[in-house]
Amino acid sequence: MRSMTTTAQSASLVIAPSLVSRLMKLYDYPHPTERGKTIRGYDRPHAVRTARMCAAVSSALGHGPERVRQYQIACLLHDLGRAGLDRRLFGKIWSWAKSNGIPTRPREWRAIHPETTYGRETEAFVRLYSDDLASVGVDMTPWAREQVEMRLGYARRLARRLRSVRPSIKAMGVRWESWMQLVMLYYYYPERLKGAKSWVRQLAEVLVACEQFEAYSNQRRGRDYYVRNKETIVEAFAYLEQLRKERILSSSVMNTMKQLAAGGTFDDIIAEARGRGLTPEEKRRLRNMDC
Repeated sequence: MRSMTTTAQSASLVIAPSLVSRLMKLYDYPHPTERGKTIRGYDRPHAVRTARMCAAVSSALGHGPERVRQYQIACLLHDLGRAGLDRRLFGKIWSWAKSNGIPTRPREWRAIHPETTYGRETEAFVRLYSDDLASVGVDMTPWAREQVEMRLGYARRLARRLRSVRPSIKAMGVRWESWMQLVMLYYYYPERLKGAKSWVRQLAEVLVACEQFEAYSNQRRGRDYYVRNKETIVEAFAYLEQLRKERILSSSVMNTMKQLAAGGTFDDIIAEARGRGLTPEEKRRLRNMDC
């Protein structure tokens, strides 16, 4: 692993801003009922901040510049399966699910409902909970089903969206490789990386770690659909530690995250995600991070 002494300013974009802007436009989605209206991609800054963190961590782990560049493109598009996210409707469905202890990720759903056919988690959710959701004002229209699919059927929706935008990606001069889609799916579908090369698995872990760290720092997401009213460093790393215990994250990725955090690499990203700076106590916790 590289020394962390020079990485404090390294959580940056390694691809041209003009390409970043074009990639972010791929999150825009035609409105399902209002002709000519576009739903702007939800929380694009989350994708950019995540991609910046991923470049820093993957570089610190020793991945070369060209691989990191390709990887950052995948990280920028990691939420593409949620293009068209309806902030109000998505938030209402998943806030309700979380408050009722209902699994919100495919692997968690299958653990509780092993009878569900693999890949049909969306349909199972709709069958079980349509009436309950209707009672709280959510009719299970085709558009509402899409909001469900954005989590429980993420692989299917991501594949459709990638097929739709692949010509645009090619026109940007981007070489799309199969491993890029694999790392995008890892959080929801870790089983799909069985047999993958070790470096692909590691990059997938880094994306999960960075995306979740940013999400736990993201004030907007916290209010919209995590039923959260405060973001803390302690909770962010506690969740990453839980993922390590579940073997979703390795100790090497976890330790690199902690070392970079302790060195100040993520300070600006956390502040941007929260809309405010870190408190002295939070900075102290980060600087004393136990690696």
